Amino acid sequence: MDVAKPLPTPRQTNLHLQKDASSAMHDPSLFRSVVGALQYVLITYPELSYLVNKLCQYMHSPQDHHWKAVKRILRYLAGTRTHGLIIQQCSCPTIRAFSDANWGSDPNDHKSTIGYYVFYGHNIIA
Repeated sequence: MDVAKPLPTPRQTNLHLQKDASSAMHDPSLFRSVVGALQYVLITYPELSYLVNKLCQYMHSPQDHHWKAVKRILRYLAGTRTHGLIIQQCSCPTIRAFSDANWGSDPNDHKSTIGYYVFYGHNIIA
């Protein structure tokens, strides 16, 4: 994947990971190995937390469309090696928070997902 074409986003907008949506992978140990390694990448790429967590739910029986999602993450990582968070001193110390939720929209377990961002000035802190 080192020479793969980089991508600007880690997943497709309309991606819905489901069980039994495609054929089973020929080598599930490869899927488990790469997704396990991606859990360590979350330390420096927290934006991948939700997607990697969803992929971990299919460790027992990964399918081809799950593997395609993993390869897309690897292509995203290849394209963002030089990216990072910039912490700036702020003259206006304001705290702003944003949140969003999708209520029960997961087609497999109908659980809700929430996310939030907290900024101190222009710096993200949570």
